[in-house]
Amino acid sequence: MSGFNVIDAEPPPKGFSDQAAQSFGYKLYSARYSNIYTVRQLLQILDEAEGKFQPAIPVWEKGGRYFDAMRPNVEPEGLESAELVMEHRKLHLEKVLTVFNAAEVFIFTFGLTEAWIHKETGTVYPTAPGTIAGTFDPTIFSFKNYRFAEILDDFQNFRVQMIKRNPNMRFVITTSPVPLTATASGQHVEVASCYSKSVLRAVCGTLAEIFKNVDYFPSYEIITSINNRGIYFENNKRSVSSAGVETAMSLFMQKHGALAPLADAVSQEKVVKKRLDVEETGKLPDAICEEALLDAFRK
Repeated sequence: MSGFNVIDAEPPPKGFSDQAAQSFGYKLYSARYSNIYTVRQLLQILDEAEGKFQPAIPVWEKGGRYFDAMRPNVEPEGLESAELVMEHRKLHLEKVLTVFNAAEVFIFTFGLTEAWIHKETGTVYPTAPGTIAGTFDPTIFSFKNYRFAEILDDFQNFRVQMIKRNPNMRFVITTSPVPLTATASGQHVEVASCYSKSVLRAVCGTLAEIFKNVDYFPSYEIITSINNRGIYFENNKRSVSSAGVETAMSLFMQKHGALAPLADAVSQEKVVKKRLDVEETGKLPDAICEEALLDAFRK
């Protein structure tokens, strides 16, 4: 891989400032799906885009505004109707298919084993209902901590489906170095975090060992190595610092002979931090009309 082009199937509409684009989840992902924390969620979005799966309770409500339950933070203020949310999602899924059809190298970070699911159907959500929007009902939703075999099977299924699209598809997988700060497992958060990262790292190692077209990049080890004495974390001991991102990305680019995108990668890390600031404060830089957004997506 002597160079590569990054796919962005959902760029921001014309006229969006960089700040507004970041607030609405643009320029962060190959499509505007927000964080995909679990492999089950990754497999689920592929199945949904292909029309083989329909999420249960796909729209959440809060304060008279409506949110896409599969990516509730891409519209910080929500939309005015559930119908509009579903129309947005239909257009989004078309872009997701564009990414999966065009990709030659697929890079995925294994982030969490823990998730919240719809009991009856197994639909997995990126956040617990009731946190960003929606309402948590223990008779409908439950906590799920995916096990090694489940995660391994999910990624193998995803890999098979992707190879059907492109027999020469290659995969680069990593394990997120960001520790848990909370858990619903009943364990102490340190124990839960160690368990989660251990399982995810073991799955990655197994996949890289079994399949020639799957490569593991050790960003987890680069950031968390005891030899680094925590220098690649911010003061909160959880967020990876700019220096950590730059070190990991430099090594990645050197390995693949593609140093040019490094500045963009570090810039994206700053974009993520800005977006988190917006999510924490709830303050948006610009007032955006959702109907204008929808019109822009159609073009």
